[in-house]
Amino acid sequence: MTYVDGFVVAVPTANRAIFKKHAEDAAVIFRDHGALKVVECWGDDVPPGEVTSFPLAVKCKEDETVVFSWVLWADRAARDAGMKRVMEDPRMAPGVNPMPFDGKRMIYGGFEVIVER
Repeated sequence: MTYVDGFVVAVPTANRAIFKKHAEDAAVIFRDHGALKVVECWGDDVPPGEVTSFPLAVKCKEDETVVFSWVLWADRAARDAGMKRVMEDPRMAPGVNPMPFDGKRMIYGGFEVIVER
């Protein structure tokens, strides 16, 4: 079964075009290092919650939009090796492709796919 890395971030809404460019550049790097697919989704219908929600999880401010992203890998081994190479790739250096959001508020994790149709 495939393996997925998932990410949720709060991006300043004014940075949408900058974020899109950042994500497009990063997607090339992920693909170069074995990712099968990279998907970036700009929040369109992401309601705030009282107890939990995407906006609460990333401490989304009024002038920010929640972005939900995932990277699909062939399996966990491919992800572990690929992610290591992605993090070492000089094209991912902050001076080359800076994150247009507060990375300290990003939530992420790796997930074993258990149902795939």
